[in-house]
Amino acid sequence: MSSKPYTSTEGHRPIRSFVLRQGRFTEAQQRAFDEEWSRYGVDYTGQPRDLSTLFPRAAETVMEIGFGNGEALRFAAGNEPDRNLIGLEVHAPGVGRLLNWVAEDGRTNVRVYHHDAVEVLTNEVADGALDEVRIYFPDPWHKKRHNKRRLVQPEFATLLARKLRVAGLLHLATDWEPYAEHMWDVLDAEPMLRNRAGQRGFVPRPSWRPQTHFETRGQKLGHGVWDLLYDRVEPGA
Repeated sequence: MSSKPYTSTEGHRPIRSFVLRQGRFTEAQQRAFDEEWSRYGVDYTGQPRDLSTLFPRAAETVMEIGFGNGEALRFAAGNEPDRNLIGLEVHAPGVGRLLNWVAEDGRTNVRVYHHDAVEVLTNEVADGALDEVRIYFPDPWHKKRHNKRRLVQPEFATLLARKLRVAGLLHLATDWEPYAEHMWDVLDAEPMLRNRAGQRGFVPRPSWRPQTHFETRGQKLGHGVWDLLYDRVEPGA
């Protein structure tokens, strides 16, 4: 089974991209770890790795950070069979659910980390190794005193940009307008990223991102959704 999704270093508590809320872990999800982790799971080592060796064949590599229950990643696995997909999630029930789904679907183009995204990106992913990064509906941390816990921060934006190849894509989605504003503040200021829709711009939901049940319900209530696309560019280009 996968190791715990965090690193314990005596006397040191690094900033992480999550707050652990494990919730209820079903027998089916536990069985997924026991039976499917060896096939789809990626154990965190803290050492640089060649991501292409995780898959049967080399292809464009897409990473989804915080995939939740895995719904979008499952959709992508079938919708984009010619791309390699790596999911990162610390919530064990969501990881177990995705493991069951990809096993049921017989996918070979999905691999899963059960670990903190900042540590994986920093220590295991080479600069320029990713063709696309997806971050869908990250925790908005609504209260102002909690805004500093938001995943999208200047340091993280620079880290993401470094890991993307030039002309690679960063795709974010949120249903919380103040978080969209925060994303614009951070990402429009990153010199290695360029907003495809122009400064403080967003686009209609792209075809590669499925509309979730929660999103559909929110839209019926009049809630908005903001999809932000950023291209990786050379600074000054």
